[in-house]
Amino acid sequence: MDTPSDTTDEDRTTHNACVIAGAGPAGLVLGLLLARAGIEVTVLEKHADFLRDFRGDTVHPSTLDLLDDLGLFETFDALPQSHLQRVRLPGSDDEGATLADFSRLTVRHPYIAMVPQWDLLALLADAAAREPSFTLLTEHEVTGVVRDGDRVVGVDYSAPHGTGRILADLTVACDGRWSVVRRDVGLPATEAAVDFDAWWYRVPTDSRVGGSLLPRMRDGRVLIAIPREGYLQVARLGRKGDDAALRARGLEALRAETAALLPEVADDVSGIDSLDAVKHLDVRIDRLRRWYAGGVLCIGDAAHAMSPVGGVGINLAVQDAVATARLLAPSLTDSAAPLEERVLARVQRRRALPTVLTQGMQRVVQRLIIMPGLNGREVTVPRLLSRVLKALPILSAVPAYIVGVGFRPERAPAWARRPGRSSSPATERAEWPPRTRLRA
Repeated sequence: MDTPSDTTDEDRTTHNACVIAGAGPAGLVLGLLLARAGIEVTVLEKHADFLRDFRGDTVHPSTLDLLDDLGLFETFDALPQSHLQRVRLPGSDDEGATLADFSRLTVRHPYIAMVPQWDLLALLADAAAREPSFTLLTEHEVTGVVRDGDRVVGVDYSAPHGTGRILADLTVACDGRWSVVRRDVGLPATEAAVDFDAWWYRVPTDSRVGGSLLPRMRDGRVLIAIPREGYLQVARLGRKGDDAALRARGLEALRAETAALLPEVADDVSGIDSLDAVKHLDVRIDRLRRWYAGGVLCIGDAAHAMSPVGGVGINLAVQDAVATARLLAPSLTDSAAPLEERVLARVQRRRALPTVLTQGMQRVVQRLIIMPGLNGREVTVPRLLSRVLKALPILSAVPAYIVGVGFRPERAPAWARRPGRSSSPATERAEWPPRTRLRA
C-alpha cells in the first residue's frame, strides 16, 4: 500500500488511465484485472487498512471460480474459513427442509466460503501490487469529482499529508452505497421499500452447529446463524428504526433473546461482551437508473445497494467488476480518444438485468419470510413443498445456483488468468492483445 511522502499541492496532481474510488471487492477486482492488461490504475481507499466493524464474509462459488482462474485459489484456500453447503428453513416436522444445497452445483467449488472480508481484500491487494501498473493509496478519501465541462476527468482526495487530485480517462465509483462519486455526479436512482434492518454480532462457541444456515424465528424475532470457525456470525433482523430501542433494552436482553432462539449456544452467549460489538446495518435496496455519465461509471453497491439477504451483494459486485474489465480494457488501452458514453453503457446493459432479478429475489424473501417472521407469524416450508424437496432433492440446486452463481455469471478475461490447479492451457488464450498504455 503506497502512501506518498509530503509534497507540494502541484506535485499531488497525477494522471492515470483509470482511478477507482473504494478498495472493496469490486474496486480491487477491477483494479487487479485492469492492471493485468497493463493499464495504469490507481485505487483510493479512505481507511488505513481493510478491517471494518462489519463486512460481508460470504465468498460464493462463482467468486471462488474467479479466484481459481486468476491463480489465487490456493492462497485463498489456505485462509481460515468455514464452508456453508446448505440453506434450510423450518418445516412442518422437526427436520425442516433444505431449500438450497450448494453441494449439488456442478462448479469447481460447490460451497460458500465464510472468510473475513479483510482477508479476501488483502489477498486481492497483494496480487494487484505485483502488477507494475497498479497503485493502491490508503488513507486517501475521495472528496469529489473533477470536471472538464460536462465530463468527469478524475477525483479530488484528502490524505494525512494534505489534499490532492488524480486525473483519469475513466473514474469508477466502487465506494459503496453512500458513494461520494455517485452523489457528486447526481445520477438518478430508484429505491425499493425495505422495512427491516440488520444487527450483526458474534457468539464465540466451540459447539458444532454444522454446515447449514438455518433461520430461527419466534415471537416476532428473527436470527440467522452462520457457522464459522470458533464462533457463530449472527444476523439479527428487526424493524427499521429499532436500533435505539434495542440498545435501550440492554445487553442482557440481547443475550437472552439469542439463547432462546439458538439454544445450542445458550451457554456461550456471555461471549457477547458489549453492545458496541453489535453493528447496525441500515438495510436498503436501490439502483441507479443510469450507471454512467461522461468519464465516470458506478458499479457494485455504488450502482445498486443490496439487502443482506443471501449475502449476494459481494458476488454481484465482483461480477460487475469482471464485466467492466472485459468490456472496457480494450478501449482504455487506446489513448487517442476519450472513453465514449456508449462504451460505458455496455456495462449497464450487461449487468442491469441480473441486478434487477437479484433484487427481485431479495424482495420476495423479504415479503414471504422476513416480514411475516417479524410480525410474529410462524414461517415454515409448506408440507407439500417439503415433501417435494425431500422426494426430489435435486430441486434444491435451483435456488443454490441463483444464490451461489447468479443470474449472469462472469468469467475472468483470458488475458487476466494465471495458471492454477484448475486451469488448463486452453483457457490461457488471449481474447485481445493487451498492451501497456502508451502516452504521447
